[in-house]
Amino acid sequence: MPRYLTAALYLFVDLPDFAALQAPLQAVCDANSVRGMLLLAPEGINGTIAGSPEGVHAVLAWLRSDERFAPLKHKEAMGERMPFYRMRVRLKREIVSMGVPGLNPAAHAGTYVAPEDWNALIDDPGVVVIDTRNHYEVGIGSFARAVDPGTRSFTEFPAWVEQQSAPGGVLAGNPRVAMFCTGGIRCEKSTAFLKSRGFDEVYHLEGGILKYLETVPETDSRWWGDCFVFDERVSVGHGLAPGHHQLCRSCRMPLSADDRASPHYVPGVSCPYCHGTRSEAQLQALAERERQVALAAMQGREHIGSQAQPAGAHSDGAAVPGRPQPEAETETETETAGDLPILYSFRRCPYAMRARLALAASGERCQLREVVLRDKPTALREASAKATVPVLVLPDGQVIDQSLDIMRWALERNDPGGWLAPEHGSTDDLWALIAECDGPFKQALDRCKYPSRYPDSDPAVQWSAAQAWLMQLNARLEAASHLFGGHATLADMAIAPFVRQFAGIDPARWEAGPWLPLRRWLADWQAGDLFEGVMGKYEAWKEGDSPTLFPPA
Repeated sequence: MPRYLTAALYLFVDLPDFAALQAPLQAVCDANSVRGMLLLAPEGINGTIAGSPEGVHAVLAWLRSDERFAPLKHKEAMGERMPFYRMRVRLKREIVSMGVPGLNPAAHAGTYVAPEDWNALIDDPGVVVIDTRNHYEVGIGSFARAVDPGTRSFTEFPAWVEQQSAPGGVLAGNPRVAMFCTGGIRCEKSTAFLKSRGFDEVYHLEGGILKYLETVPETDSRWWGDCFVFDERVSVGHGLAPGHHQLCRSCRMPLSADDRASPHYVPGVSCPYCHGTRSEAQLQALAERERQVALAAMQGREHIGSQAQPAGAHSDGAAVPGRPQPEAETETETETAGDLPILYSFRRCPYAMRARLALAASGERCQLREVVLRDKPTALREASAKATVPVLVLPDGQVIDQSLDIMRWALERNDPGGWLAPEHGSTDDLWALIAECDGPFKQALDRCKYPSRYPDSDPAVQWSAAQAWLMQLNARLEAASHLFGGHATLADMAIAPFVRQFAGIDPARWEAGPWLPLRRWLADWQAGDLFEGVMGKYEAWKEGDSPTLFPPA
């Protein structure tokens, strides 16, 4: 049986030409049959790749041939199976998303502490020990005395620091602080953030938890439980031995033996954390996927759905796919482009954006035809009298030419993320909030963005009107991570493209606005795989062009 080498890597380094590195890096990975994901951003590189040892080492050598990547370190692990099914090199604003502009971890990170010196530091009662990982990771293991910020994503960490720096908080008075994470990358950024806020003595565990568990004998360890990892092992313990957890393939939470003994645990379908949150149709779809996975295993072939990763997981030195995504669709061998709907779209149009989001989330494939609005193709004009995007033409000739109707069509066919099932409120409440966005807010947005088109309108008055409505969204997001509870709904995805458009009018003013939860919500959405997946660039469609399938495989 082949043995595969997995290498996790990251490096904070100034990369002003990061976009130019994407194509050659993808090419060298493909040439060496290496799979995985690598993120490039102005601040550096982050990722995980896997393949033959020779192939992986060839990619690492190619990277280190650039003197900027010469200090690059990586962690290796051997396995019996390939953990990835494709290779992607992606461009990002940040290699680990915190949403705080201007940080420079390469120059201003905290002081490294070697694993063998870590115990003495965290045993000091004058040191505040902080676990910077997400709450579900902390729940299965951490260091004794460590504070759990309870964050659902790393973008929530700055707000927690602000809150805890106030009188009575654990960070009040700028104490000595020791932070740790899985592999080290989050700590480099979080320590740089604390130093930017005036903290003088900030330390972080060199090599992260994984290096500590590899280095420090269990008899001397201050660690309890397992350490969550972003691959098929799910968790590891001392000596990096396999841990005791498995993934729920429905919500992707790590499950202990007690969790798996729960009557709410049905393999591939539900667990104690997600029981009761899925519709009957969703449960049936999950059960069918589990059946297909089992069938594939019996036949000795790989099922892509088995590659699912934990909800909300983004790499800590290992940038594997992991944010909640629609399950990979299963395209039949007999399906052709001619059997699919046709979507006329324009990349930056917020109405078209929301339609693409719903199609991608539902797994409904289509032929995408990118439109140049100043030169609309005849086929679009013939399909819809409105002659503007988005327009969806179904195989039977039916035309859906309103963005919300396209979203409804896609999600009523398949809604794996529960977008039509709000945790708080009703479906009618979702539509009502979207109507406010498309009505009064969109009117104010247009007058702020295009003041020359509305000479009789006062931009200051319109900005105030837009801000008042955005503050209503902000109030919702102070209570939950999304507009109607703990998961994204139709409202989040229908409204976010327009909030993004507003934020782009005056980025500095947006960043200074009184809406931190709203900024965090927008940043999380824009950093997500779903958003990135629907924002690919396509050439303008012309009659006779080969079909472009969307979402891309």
